Amino acid sequence: MRVAVVGAGHVGLVTAACLAEKGREVVCVDVDEERVAAIEAGRATIYEPGLDELVRRNAGTRLRATTDLAAAVCGSELTLLAVPVAIELDADEATKILRAVARAVGDALAGRAEPHAVVVRSTVLPGTTAGVVRPLVQDAAGPHVGVGMNPEFLTEGQAVDDFMRPDRIVLGAEDEATFDLLERLYDGFGGARVRTTPTTAEAIKLASNALLATMISFANELADYSAALEDVDVAEVTHALHLSRYLTVDGARTAPLAAYLEAGCGFGGSCLPKDLAALERHARSIGAPLELLAAVERVNERRADELVSLVERELGGLAGARVSVLGLAFKPDTDDVRKSPAFPVVERLVGAGADVRVYDPVATEAFLAAYGSAAPEAVATLAEALDADAVAIVTRWSEFGEIPALLAGRSSPPLVVDGRRMLDRDAVERYAGIGLGRRLTRAADTGR
Repeated sequence: MRVAVVGAGHVGLVTAACLAEKGREVVCVDVDEERVAAIEAGRATIYEPGLDELVRRNAGTRLRATTDLAAAVCGSELTLLAVPVAIELDADEATKILRAVARAVGDALAGRAEPHAVVVRSTVLPGTTAGVVRPLVQDAAGPHVGVGMNPEFLTEGQAVDDFMRPDRIVLGAEDEATFDLLERLYDGFGGARVRTTPTTAEAIKLASNALLATMISFANELADYSAALEDVDVAEVTHALHLSRYLTVDGARTAPLAAYLEAGCGFGGSCLPKDLAALERHARSIGAPLELLAAVERVNERRADELVSLVERELGGLAGARVSVLGLAFKPDTDDVRKSPAFPVVERLVGAGADVRVYDPVATEAFLAAYGSAAPEAVATLAEALDADAVAIVTRWSEFGEIPALLAGRSSPPLVVDGRRMLDRDAVERYAGIGLGRRLTRAADTGR
């Protein structure tokens, strides 16, 4: 099957590389010539475990890249649109790129008699595919060109695995020809199939992200409650919740959803914050306000303050304190720093007079570039970062599990403030964590 994927960003490139790995002939289309050249040369342009290998193995054969949209579309049976949509903005601004691409795809297909479907892969508000994309495509190409919606459920850091072994594939269309093309596209993939309308498919994507965000904020509310009780540890509370039959598989294995029911310093990334805000705003605009989601947003917005307040309380002040922020990506196994909690944490620490340094295994460069000219000093190794009065864990990188061993035997170890509750609270001499009651905190002052 010949497929054109318009947009070679995170969703587009993962989609294209995985489809090529499954034997589809895929052409990536992007306006960025350097990105196109890199893909043609067999190099992934984003950090995602397993992606570079797929691009390298398929480049030049089943995976190609080009800036020529018309040629790619006309040489394919199905076009996937994976272009940026700033869903959190007003409708016209949010869909500006999507509208331009849909119009260009329609023009490219004008006069073509062969069956073709144009399928939105980007996350959009319900009604966008039917109300915006379809008219632009079909006005130019004709009503025989199908238009559909196929939302992605790719978690950064495990996107390749999510695509190759899906739990569900949602197919949104209004005609059998488009459904048939989508079924052919995913032939050989597992996962449950959901056949529905494009608008319902769009709503499913937003509802899925809203559920994850709600789980995170609920866990963080429990964290604040547990800390206020002084002798309760939220990690023990959530661990017991994970053992519920509702959050286990076959009564033995913890379900993946339980990973979102863990206290921390908030969610970030390119999806949850903007999708949640867009859904909540859209719901209000149609007279169906989602009050719970508004609260979820408020809880998340104050997580950076909670973490910084914990550092300040346990140090007895921040002015002049040397504080290392560990983890700059919004989650582990990615170099994506969009909406990372590290930004407000660093800003608040600097604003309070702390001497801040930052460390991340892969995302330091991206963070410094996004932060701008006033960016804090970055260190090259975790060991260097531990030379501080306090270290604050913001991202759950597996490397940070080495902290207890690196601090063992130190006469004056730093305070470890665990913003992700990833370490055993007894593994280091001075420990404080989100959702840990004060009577359980091991953060005795060492005379800074």
